[in-house]
Amino acid sequence: MSGPVMCALLPTSGYARSVELPVPGPGPDAAVAFVREHLADLVCDTPAASPSFRGGQTAADAALAALDVTRYAGRRNEVWPVERRGASRMSPYVRYNLVDLPTLWAHVADAPSNDRRKYRDELTWQEFTRHLYARFGRDGHPALRDELRATPPQPSEPWDEPWPRDMRCMDATVGELHTDGWLVNQTRMWLASQWTVRAGARWRDGEEEFFTHLLDGSRAANRLNWQWTTGAGSGKAYGFSRWQVQKRAPQLCRECALRDACPVQGWPPDQRTTRVTVSDLLRGDPDPDVTAGPSSPLVGSGSEAVEEVVDAVWLTAESLGDADPALAAHPDVPAVFCFDEPLLRRLMLSGKRLVFLAETLADLATRRPVEIRRGRVVEELTGRRLAVTFAPVPGFRRLREELAPAVVHPWPWLFRPRAGRMQSWTAWRKGMPAQPDGPVPVAS
Repeated sequence: MSGPVMCALLPTSGYARSVELPVPGPGPDAAVAFVREHLADLVCDTPAASPSFRGGQTAADAALAALDVTRYAGRRNEVWPVERRGASRMSPYVRYNLVDLPTLWAHVADAPSNDRRKYRDELTWQEFTRHLYARFGRDGHPALRDELRATPPQPSEPWDEPWPRDMRCMDATVGELHTDGWLVNQTRMWLASQWTVRAGARWRDGEEEFFTHLLDGSRAANRLNWQWTTGAGSGKAYGFSRWQVQKRAPQLCRECALRDACPVQGWPPDQRTTRVTVSDLLRGDPDPDVTAGPSSPLVGSGSEAVEEVVDAVWLTAESLGDADPALAAHPDVPAVFCFDEPLLRRLMLSGKRLVFLAETLADLATRRPVEIRRGRVVEELTGRRLAVTFAPVPGFRRLREELAPAVVHPWPWLFRPRAGRMQSWTAWRKGMPAQPDGPVPVAS
């Protein structure tokens, strides 16, 4: 579906082969200049930095140090004014594992009990999405693109434009998505429900629009959030109406030109979903160790080892933090990151996302040697003795098989995947321990 909210494709150039890029200097201006010079043909807009988030471990550490979830339970769903929001704003750093879930779990240990419980519920939801994505995608399939439980509602009169900008609630939230690259959870639900349940547009197209712009965009969380909101993942759709806006952001209704003729005054007239055949993978995992990856470092031959000689740490977009297990285990070799040209040309993300990555790499380069490449990952990295951290995504499994890294380090799960049921977060959570598996690091 096209329209003014979609990211327009810019002209693309030919495929560049075997390109090593300079490491950008620190700061957002240098990162923007880097993306504009070296990656502009791989984004769908003019590269710019998010005005609200800085990339890199230094920014992530500052955000973690400032994180206080007191009153989180009561304010996490507030939208406007911005000062009332209780959202932690940690999700961009979680997405790239600049701050991992076990560290956040430990960080809120002393918070008020209800706030701690609510925040840890959000962390376990993130872990649930990763478990489900890893389970469904381990055979190289496009995980979670098919409806898990039901087909979303089909309104009798679909809208021409799923996010009409003459609605103040849509204009403000879509504007925030495109400008900042981030949204609070409440407005993500508004936009997803409005797109599909109300307007009748395909949820996959809306999910792509989110993925294009969100700094924290991951296929695991983004696809599952869209499935649950539209009813595809739960069988029960979330209905968006004026009631939510008046409750969470009343000034948007007061400022709206349509306040006396609101097109979402009542609940969506039809929220019925249609059940689909449920995959056996929701009922169980035939081999959870394959889903979870190694539980200790593995050399290419498959035996356990921690002393294998490597010449570089291969960084993936799933794990860019200083505490990345491969980075931490091999401090004396350079880190190498490859901008996957074929993948990025297909995705055509917003430049904000690549600027965030450039900031992150530049920040890492202040502490250890970093090498940045652009091209086909296998061609750029073949022949090197690489250490890497397992990533629970389909693309990593394919690249790992082709590159045969010297050492693969375990992913830092909050709860290591198990074989049990995953029809819902509740069913999955019952099968997990009360506390995370293994020792939980204490946040500094």
